[in-house]
Amino acid sequence: MIKSFRTPRRAVAGFTLIELMIVVAIIAILAGIAYASYDFAMIKSRRNAAAGCALEGAQFMERYYTTNLTYVGAALPASDCQNELQGHYAIALAASAARTYSITATPQNHQATKDTKCGTLSLDQTGTRGITGTAGSASECW
Repeated sequence: MIKSFRTPRRAVAGFTLIELMIVVAIIAILAGIAYASYDFAMIKSRRNAAAGCALEGAQFMERYYTTNLTYVGAALPASDCQNELQGHYAIALAASAARTYSITATPQNHQATKDTKCGTLSLDQTGTRGITGTAGSASECW
């Protein structure tokens, strides 16, 4: 009878370097997708906040007009929405005359470079909404 002399195999413990590198690559891809989605969501939410702030300014202007029967001398009051958007949008009363006004929300810094679709949002006394970006219509941005 012949006996074979085999050395017993040890159980494999842990991961190989290749397995770890594959996991790291998958995590990096998922993180890249998540960051891009987050950035897009933040750009869009800031744009919506700026549109809301412009609408709030338009409501103030209409209240001012009903009291004074003119837009002359009106100035947008400091509001919470302007403070929240500081550094991302500048909300301004662009042109004020006796019967006309225009409120603009101009993107700044990171918002200006990333939100080329809509650009500057504008709203006038007739409720006409405008944009300076590449979007097909203002309704895509408002």
